[in-house]
Amino acid sequence: MRIAIIGAHGKVARLLTPLLHESGHQVTAVVRNPDHVADVEADGSSGRVFDIESADVDAIAELLSGHDAVVWSAGAGGGNPQRTYAVDRDAAIRSMEAAARAGVGRYVMVSYFGAGPDHGVAKDNPFFAYADAKTAADAALARSDLAWTILRPSGLTTAAGTGRIETSLGGASSGSVARADVALVVAETLAHPGLAGATVEFNNGEEPVDEALAAYER
Repeated sequence: MRIAIIGAHGKVARLLTPLLHESGHQVTAVVRNPDHVADVEADGSSGRVFDIESADVDAIAELLSGHDAVVWSAGAGGGNPQRTYAVDRDAAIRSMEAAARAGVGRYVMVSYFGAGPDHGVAKDNPFFAYADAKTAADAALARSDLAWTILRPSGLTTAAGTGRIETSLGGASSGSVARADVALVVAETLAHPGLAGATVEFNNGEEPVDEALAAYER
């Protein structure tokens, strides 16, 4: 497959790109900062400088044309509610419309464990803008006609990957997960079309990633 990763210089994305490259996929690493191109190309991708925050749907559709799948791994990084909404909600939603317009059926969203109308984050909490933006983006994706999967990892850690997770389908509540295992979950999701339409909340656990994801396949 030809896969576009939006936000490709992020810590999860940089662990994901080598996995996809080693599996024979062609990866377009979409980054905002030209200084990051060398890094993402060293990971095994083709770097593309593109400001997803300011781009309109037509420009994003042109970027995505010819790709088989999109992974949204971008984020404003918190701290600025206005920019959080601009990137994590508005740009993400534009990218979904663009993917549909460009004929890119597969779309994988990296969200967070707990996103949704009942996220429970108070409006005066600094995390509210992010929770609200991701909730809106996830809902827009779920309403789309794309072959979407929403992945909601728990708090991210720098621990070594284990290849094992637990999901909310098995009763897990929010905890923590290694970034390496989030990257593995994304890669496995792209490899399994039957996960289209699934929302997967997960932590590190005891079940191999492929077996845990199989429970969501349709």
